[in-house]
Amino acid sequence: MQRKIFVSIITIFFLWIIRILISKFLLHKIEDNRSRYQWQKTTNYIIVVFGIVLIGRTWIEGLQSVVTYLGLLSAGLAIALKDPITNLAGWLFIVWRKPFAVGDRIQIGKHAGDVIDLRIFQFTLFEIGNWVDADQNTGRIIHIPNGKVFTEMQANYSKGFQYIWNEIPVLITFESNWEKAKDILNGIVIRHAEYLSESAEKKVREAARRFLIVDTKLIPQVYTSVKDSGVLLTIRYICEPRERRDTTEAIWEEILREFAKNPDIDFAYPTRRIYSKFFEDEIRNEAKSAAIEKQTENDNSLT
Repeated sequence: MQRKIFVSIITIFFLWIIRILISKFLLHKIEDNRSRYQWQKTTNYIIVVFGIVLIGRTWIEGLQSVVTYLGLLSAGLAIALKDPITNLAGWLFIVWRKPFAVGDRIQIGKHAGDVIDLRIFQFTLFEIGNWVDADQNTGRIIHIPNGKVFTEMQANYSKGFQYIWNEIPVLITFESNWEKAKDILNGIVIRHAEYLSESAEKKVREAARRFLIVDTKLIPQVYTSVKDSGVLLTIRYICEPRERRDTTEAIWEEILREFAKNPDIDFAYPTRRIYSKFFEDEIRNEAKSAAIEKQTENDNSLT
């Protein structure tokens, strides 16, 4: 027993020294944060696996008689520890199939954010959305069990197409020159988003090798529709997931400046009109009385 404890301690110490040497002389030279993080995680997993194998062989020698007992015990633990085992299986699925990786922006279930850490039993998101608009960070860190990848819907902003479509609705009055307004909006969105179309086409072709993606228009568009309060001009363009709010702000600021230069274009907003027959009759009677008085004055002047 003393020999096994001594060998186990020496093994742990030896693996710990190896981890320090790798971190100091190899990982320290990697400048890219994402690559360094991936190598650090992989190294830790490999060292842990080696440690389990080496220490396990030390303690299992001479214990073949209890293999049956350990088998029954492991079956009971598998039932009792269903969730941790599911999370471990989820981790293996994430590592093998790579539905997402550290640095990706994803949504799983009702939670969305940037993946900032991936561990054996859980992964961590830097949350976006929720009470904050336009996919901005909330500042919260969310830990999600790996087993959720088997039961929850997943969306990845960063893989495949790598862009998202954003829409900006602009409502103007019926009296406005909507054709002129549409031309202005077309010019604005082309200046802000057309340069992404070429790179987006390349991403679509790359993604089409893995997924069935139907070809679609990638150039910015302005669509026309009619609402109760006016003419709705909807700007549709592609942008990078993390640039949604910045591009929206830049486009809106230019819209406000351009519309201010054109007095024949006005923004529309919900209004309410009240009709009263009593007031209409009063106005009609007053107008009739005024007309009679004016006619009487004219007759008197002629006389």
